[in-house]
Amino acid sequence: METVQLTPDQLDAQISQLHDTDAWQRIVTGWERTAPGPSSPDREPVGETSPRHPADWRDLLSVPVDRLIEDSLRSMPARQPRERALPGRLGAVLPERLHAWRRIGQPDVRPSTHLGYARRILAEWGWQNTPYRLRDARGARCLCGAMLTAHRLGYGSLDTVDRAGAWLITELRSVGWTGLIGPWNRHPGRTAADALALIDATILRAARAGH
Repeated sequence: METVQLTPDQLDAQISQLHDTDAWQRIVTGWERTAPGPSSPDREPVGETSPRHPADWRDLLSVPVDRLIEDSLRSMPARQPRERALPGRLGAVLPERLHAWRRIGQPDVRPSTHLGYARRILAEWGWQNTPYRLRDARGARCLCGAMLTAHRLGYGSLDTVDRAGAWLITELRSVGWTGLIGPWNRHPGRTAADALALIDATILRAARAGH
């Protein structure tokens, strides 16, 4: 069981380093390139009306069967672990270290699943954008704080948190944000609805990639 206690800003920097690696960029671009593009049907010669009879049903496909199976698996939503309710309002304000026992015996999850639990934390415990703070006095979390809390509640390893965060940055890059997650979270005018919408879009992007 991991014992490293990261701050939101330490996590943000760690996530950014993963996102900028060549290995991560290959993951992000690789799944997009495997999506089948539009194909033009073969034209019949002028004056020829007799139907063609392919020797095998696979000849009717415009892409290989293996690719169809791979794309279908990638589009499937991540399997949810056994449902566990979040601790109540008292749990929201308890010190993070007191949640460590909840990780015992819990399996790892996909980044998209981890983000789903981070979303629940924001929705049920609240979102906040106080600079350099994991949470506020009432237990509301920032984006990075919600991911760290989801980890400490047993929803994903630290490696999963890093990958989930890298998908968040990938989504931010797709909409033109060039900074880290923390500055986006505390940008003037940012709202809880913005944070939830970002997580929703990221969950969809990661799940489509099989993450």
